Amino acid sequence: MSHEGIRIVSAEEAQQEPVEAKLSPDAVTPAKVRVKKSEGTGMEIDWRDGHTSAWSFFWLRHACPCATCHEEREASGRKPGEPKPKPQTLLPMYEAPIKPVEVSSVGKYALRFKWSDGHESGIYSWEYLRRQCGCGECKGAHDA
Repeated sequence: MSHEGIRIVSAEEAQQEPVEAKLSPDAVTPAKVRVKKSEGTGMEIDWRDGHTSAWSFFWLRHACPCATCHEEREASGRKPGEPKPKPQTLLPMYEAPIKPVEVSSVGKYALRFKWSDGHESGIYSWEYLRRQCGCGECKGAHDA
């Protein structure tokens, strides 16, 4: 069973996996959060340590940290933000872009999105979002 930050593994798996570096409190504390719901584009966070992160709604929906989405991504080998492969059809059907219908804070540590596809069980913690920052500076740190 898996969930954001929680995963039960064997002793062998635990020894093989790298330990993530601890982020400073300022790195996971937002100074300003902009959810661009009316524009339909995405979300930006200015962190207290001076860094800025941005994600599209498409990416956020496909990076849902709920247990169901996390386990499905893990089983299929997809990274957060990667959509499920679509089956090849002769005539592809139009799909409206997924966007948030509602966004609410969860205490002082996360956001919850209610998506236009009906999904709403993911809690996007500030730490999860910071660790998923896709800017060049953070990608370099993730890949190192």
